[in-house]
Amino acid sequence: MKALQKIWTPARTIGAIALVGTLALGACSSSGAASSGSTATSATAAVAAAGTNGDTTAPPTAADALASNAKASHVKDSDWKASDAVDVTLSGTTATSSSDAASVSDGVLTISKAGVYKLSGSFTGKVVVAAGSGDRVVLILDNATITSSTGAAIEATSGDDLVLSLEGTSTITDGTYTGTEDANAAIYADMDLTITGSGTLNVTSGTSDAITSKDDLYVLSGTINATASDDGLRGKDSLTVAGGTITVNAGGDALKSDQDNDDTKGYVSIIDGTVTLTSGGDGIDAYTDAIVTGGTLSITSGGGASTGKPSTGSAKGIKAQTYIIVDGGTTTIDAGDDAIHSNGALRLSSGTISAASGDDGVHTEVAAVLDGASVTVTQSNEALEGGLITISDGTVDLTSSDDGINASGSITVEAGLAATAESSSDTTTTDTSTQQMGPGGMADGGGSMEDTGEQITITGGTVTVNANGDGLDSNGSLTISGGTTTVYGPASGANGALDSNGAMSITGGTVIAFATNEMVETPTTTDGQGWVSASATGSAGSTVTITDSSGKTLGTYTSLKAFGNVIYSTSGMTNGSTYTVNVDGTATEATAGEGGGMGAGMGPGGPGGQPPAGGPGEGSQPPAGDPGQGGQPPAAPQN
Repeated sequence: MKALQKIWTPARTIGAIALVGTLALGACSSSGAASSGSTATSATAAVAAAGTNGDTTAPPTAADALASNAKASHVKDSDWKASDAVDVTLSGTTATSSSDAASVSDGVLTISKAGVYKLSGSFTGKVVVAAGSGDRVVLILDNATITSSTGAAIEATSGDDLVLSLEGTSTITDGTYTGTEDANAAIYADMDLTITGSGTLNVTSGTSDAITSKDDLYVLSGTINATASDDGLRGKDSLTVAGGTITVNAGGDALKSDQDNDDTKGYVSIIDGTVTLTSGGDGIDAYTDAIVTGGTLSITSGGGASTGKPSTGSAKGIKAQTYIIVDGGTTTIDAGDDAIHSNGALRLSSGTISAASGDDGVHTEVAAVLDGASVTVTQSNEALEGGLITISDGTVDLTSSDDGINASGSITVEAGLAATAESSSDTTTTDTSTQQMGPGGMADGGGSMEDTGEQITITGGTVTVNANGDGLDSNGSLTISGGTTTVYGPASGANGALDSNGAMSITGGTVIAFATNEMVETPTTTDGQGWVSASATGSAGSTVTITDSSGKTLGTYTSLKAFGNVIYSTSGMTNGSTYTVNVDGTATEATAGEGGGMGAGMGPGGPGGQPPAGGPGEGSQPPAGDPGQGGQPPAAPQN
C-alpha cells in the first residue's frame, strides 16, 4: 500500500534501524525463529537504507516519530494581538467595517489583506479570505453566526495562514455543494489553519466535512463542536490537537489526515485536550502515523462493539497505515471494527487504553511493542494480533471470544507491504482490515502447524488473558522470560492456554495458565526455569495452590473458569523436581519438565466442564480488585 512506501528522511531511517536490535529482535531468543529474525533485520536495514520505506518491525518512540515527520505549522497566540483587530459587524446579507480590506458584495464578505478582524453579529452568506500569498489573516469570531446557502461558510482561498480565534459562542453552517468546488467543508482553508481562543465554535455541515485545511490543521485551544455528514476535522498535511475541548459527530471519519505523496505528512497527533469522537467511519484515520502523547480521548466508531464489524467500509477506532504510537493520555475506544489498527506497526508505551471491539482489540500487520502502557481490552474477537508481538512492561488485560494474543501476520517490512497491498486490492470496499495471510498462508493461523516465523515475546509487565479460544497462540515461537503472565484459556473445546507452531520456552517470570485437558501444549525445552503441567480439574472460583516437595507454597490463585489442566512456572522451580497442584483440597503431583506436549490428553468432553453461560467471565465474577475483565493476577511467589 502506498502509505507504507515511505521516502524516509535520514533522521527517521537511522532511528528506525537503531531500534531493530533493541525491540523486535528481543523476540528472536527462542530456537527455531532466530534465523527468521536475522533475515528480517538485514532485509529491513537494506530497504530503509535504500530510502524506500520505514521499519515496521521496530516502531519508534513518539518523540522520534514526531521529530522525523514534517513539523506541523501553526500560529502562536503571541504572534498577533487582539488589540489590533478591525471590527466587522455582520447584519443579514451585509456587513460594515472601517477597513477597505473587508468588503461585501452579493452576500459574500471578502477579506483581502493581512490583519486581525473581529467578526460579530449574524451573516447570511459566505466569508471569503482572499489575501496575498504571504499574508496572515486572523478572524476573531465574537458571538458570530455565519450561514451559507451554497458551499462553505468560511472559505480561505489564498494567503499563508488563517487563524480562527474564538470569543463567546459562534455558529458556522454550510449550504449545498455542486460537487465541482474545491472547498468541501463548512470551514475550508487552502492554507495552514490554526484554531485558538477561549470561546465555543459550533460547526455543522449537512453534506460534507465540518472543518478542512489543505495544509496543517492545528487546534491550540477553545471548544469545538463539529457535526458533519462526512468527515469532522481534516488536515490534509497533518492534524494536531494541542488543547481545547473537541466533540465530533461525523458520518465519515471523525479526525483525518490523508496526504499521500509525502511520507513525513498525513499524520494525526493528539498532544493534549479533551477529544470526544463519534463516527460512522473511523474515529481517527491517518494515512501515515497516529500519535497520542496526552489528553483525554474517547472514540465510538461504527455504532460501537455491540454493533459488530460492518459488512462494508471501515469503522475502526484508531487507524494508521504506518505507525500507531500511544505514549501518554487516557484513551477509551468502543469500536464496531478493530479498536486500534495499524497496517504497519504500533507501540503502546505509556498512558491508559481501554478498548472494546466488534473485531480485534489491537491489531497490527507487522510489529506490536507494548512497553509501559496500561492496556485493557474488554471485548474482542482476538484481543491482540500481529506478526511480531513484544511485551516488556505495563499492564495488559485482554478479553476475547477467540484467541487472546495471536502472533499471525508479517515478520518483515516487505511482507507487511505485500500483505496490505494484497488486502487492499482484494476488496471492493475501503476496509483494509480483512484477515491477512500470514507467511504460512493461513489466515489467523488456522489450519496450519507450520512455524512461519511469527513471535510472541514476554519479557516483563503484567499480562492477563481471558480467552475463549487459545490464550497465547503463535504461528511461530512463544518465549516468556519475565513478568507475570496469567492465562484463563477455554473451558472446553480443542483450544489451549498456550499454543505455538514453533519453539516454546519459559525461562523467567511467573506463568499460570488454566485450560481444558483436551489440547495441552507445554514448553519444548527444559532449559532454564522449571515448569509443571498438571491434569488438575476445577471450576470457576476454584482455589489453586502450588507447593514444592517441602510443602512450601509457591503461589495461590483463583480461576475465573472451569479447567482441566494447570501449567505453572515461577522463579526457583527446577525441572525434574516434584511439585503439587492443589485444587480445592484435591492434590495432584507433577514432575517439572514433563507431561503435556502437543495435543496431550485430548479426548471428548474434557474434565473441565462447561463454561458459564454467555462466554468467559460471565456468570462468575472475579474477586474484588480484579484488573478489568482479565481477573486477579497471580500473587508474587511466597518465599
